[in-house]
Amino acid sequence: MSGRSLPSRQINIVLRQPEPGSQRRTVEGSGGQSGASPLADAEPMISGKRTPMEGPLSDVFKELNGLIGLENVKELVHEIYALLQISQFRVEAGLMSNAHVYHMIFKGSPGTGKTTVARLLGRMFHAMGVLSKGHFIEVERADLVGEYIGHTALKTRELMKKAMGGVLFIDEAYSLARGGEKDFGKESIDALVKGMEDKKNDFILILAGYSEEMEQFLATNPGLPSRFPIQIDFEDYAIDQLIQITELMAKEREYVLLPQTLAKLKQHLAEEKAMTWRSFSNARYVRNILEKAMRHQAVRLLSQYVNAPSKLELMSIRPEDVKFK
Repeated sequence: MSGRSLPSRQINIVLRQPEPGSQRRTVEGSGGQSGASPLADAEPMISGKRTPMEGPLSDVFKELNGLIGLENVKELVHEIYALLQISQFRVEAGLMSNAHVYHMIFKGSPGTGKTTVARLLGRMFHAMGVLSKGHFIEVERADLVGEYIGHTALKTRELMKKAMGGVLFIDEAYSLARGGEKDFGKESIDALVKGMEDKKNDFILILAGYSEEMEQFLATNPGLPSRFPIQIDFEDYAIDQLIQITELMAKEREYVLLPQTLAKLKQHLAEEKAMTWRSFSNARYVRNILEKAMRHQAVRLLSQYVNAPSKLELMSIRPEDVKFK
């Protein structure tokens, strides 16, 4: 479609240089014991990469690799894992292990997996000793911005305090810079920047939102881009990927979409993406369609059967169950 800016596959990673006087740092293994080496008991992936075979890190990579698409995101997560593991090997070899900053920018449309990946990263950083807790706090503008002078900074500092040892995830972060010079959102940005400097090794801040808006947001403050050394684009899903996601969601709920149902859904998704590409919500959209279809199927079965339907009927989502309005 003309005028549409397609997201790039490029992964932009800029790792900070060690600060003067920085100390060597041991990165703990998945078991939390110094010297443990999750890579030692690793298995090769199809691409030749190696990931842990057991423990919390194994669970993280199984979930990550089970996600549909997101190849550039998976590549990034593996690069971070490899960097942390090699840092441990460097310490064991008596070499300097540089401390890096892992604050991130996630750019992409809704429903492209940003929140899911952020949660997985929190668990990975915790398993490797970077974060002491690995918990996940998701907030938006209303959680950060107050109603009077000084209130915003206080609210923002309180949320950062709760996020210590874990991940603070701010969705639609660009909204903090949208209110003009007198808007309190800028006060929140200033508090976040100060917190990132004062507590840079105690929590990880991830800002997320639409690609264009996030670019504009970063441009409002010259010091912002350099504070987020990892920036990544989450691409919109292709139609076939959305069908795979829908089938996977249905399978998890013990439902099956009949071939005619899938054909109907595929045609609708092509039309919907073409008309509403700017606001299309990807996996979130098909999840809502599936959940509506489950409700419609329940109403249909109750009206068709006096006694309990067969197991096959209870599982089957037929074309008439899928309604888009």
